Amino acid sequence: MILSPFYLAPTEYYALLAKADKILLENCEHYTKQTYRNRCRIVSANGVQDLIIPVEKVSGAKQLTRDVRIAEKSDWQQQHWRSIEAAYNSSPFFEFYKDDFLPFYEKKWTFLQDFNLEIQAKVLELIDIQPNIELTKTYQIAPSENIVDFRNEIHPKKQNNFVSLPNYYQVFEQKFGFIPNLSIIDLLFNMGNEAILILKKTNTYE
Repeated sequence: MILSPFYLAPTEYYALLAKADKILLENCEHYTKQTYRNRCRIVSANGVQDLIIPVEKVSGAKQLTRDVRIAEKSDWQQQHWRSIEAAYNSSPFFEFYKDDFLPFYEKKWTFLQDFNLEIQAKVLELIDIQPNIELTKTYQIAPSENIVDFRNEIHPKKQNNFVSLPNYYQVFEQKFGFIPNLSIIDLLFNMGNEAILILKKTNTYE
């Protein structure tokens, strides 16, 4: 299947990664605004919250995602980490994993794609998923019959019909009920090494 690199992608994204034989990560697409390419979704004491990485605006021609630069004049890293810490400080596994994620909010990053790929690699390591991942060398306008295209299916404004994830413990579930398809860190901080079991129990429909 073919996917786009996202920022701490939703659980449905990682459910696909856990079950696919081979993953193509899109490396030659034009950047699209208001997607998970530069945002992730968590739940805090105040409800669902989007964490958005600010990017440099480029006027005129379309820009490849791999060329998109993170806006320098912003303290987004500090803001995101504070929000993550506030949301998950009381979760069962936040203390166990926080030192794995904190460096991503301390190091300066120039390109959005580099940041997304690096933090995705760390998540895969922590969950213990080793998919066969390959970056595309050209943009695939029409994927072949043996490639399922999910590049634009996993979207903040879309409800999918191809993944059914089991409910799991969430810190604020008594207040808001179970909220599906939050960022993978919601599953990881709440379920720890059982995260992979949840992902593998997920029903996927292609």
